[in-house]
Amino acid sequence: MTDDGMARISTLLADNDVLLFMKGTPLFPQCGFSSRAVAILERIGVVYESVDVLQDQGIRQGIKTYSDWPTIPQLYVKGEFVGGSDIMLEMYESGELAQLMADKGVAAG
Repeated sequence: MTDDGMARISTLLADNDVLLFMKGTPLFPQCGFSSRAVAILERIGVVYESVDVLQDQGIRQGIKTYSDWPTIPQLYVKGEFVGGSDIMLEMYESGELAQLMADKGVAAG
């Protein structure tokens, strides 16, 4: 991955408290895992931004290198990688995800 791609990812993470790298958009997710990730974030009611990795091949490959995680979607909170949709679902069901948002001072939507 290029230094420019890594810099773009770093800037996106620095500029957004909660950032979801996903396939598609929150209104039109392009895979079931991205759809589930959006639904979880909507249920816990946090303000978040998303990046459609299908629109940018550099970001799509780069985020996998950045996080050392092979799949999309990927959730970041305050610049820290949280996980993909399976981890998000487990954390949501146990209450850990809402607690993480509260602990990090993430604004409710």
